[in-house]
Amino acid sequence: MRLSRQRRMVLELLWQEKSHLSARDIFEKLNTLGRNIGHTSVYQNLEALQSSGVIECLDRATGRLYGYRSDPHSHLTCSVTGDIHDLDVVLPPDLVARIESLTGFTIESYTLQLNGRRRA
Repeated sequence: MRLSRQRRMVLELLWQEKSHLSARDIFEKLNTLGRNIGHTSVYQNLEALQSSGVIECLDRATGRLYGYRSDPHSHLTCSVTGDIHDLDVVLPPDLVARIESLTGFTIESYTLQLNGRRRA
């Protein structure tokens, strides 16, 4: 994939923010920083980066969010704020074996989606 100036801007912003952003958030942040980029360019570059496996895309009820990581990882979503935190979770081998036994599948990779709220 060719890393155009606009793709680089989008990717650098995601790496810098280290959070999950909507295309609109990305558009607004880039333009606030003086990086002139249009809505269509943001969407096209996000799609290209996601299709190439460079970034992740999460489909939520509120819309798509894009993250800076593309490696397999899990997420913890705050049920109060909606903030998404990346987690690196390794399941115990006996649990993976049990799931394989129950389903008849060989687990090749996994991600978890956890929801909760901060303790007081």
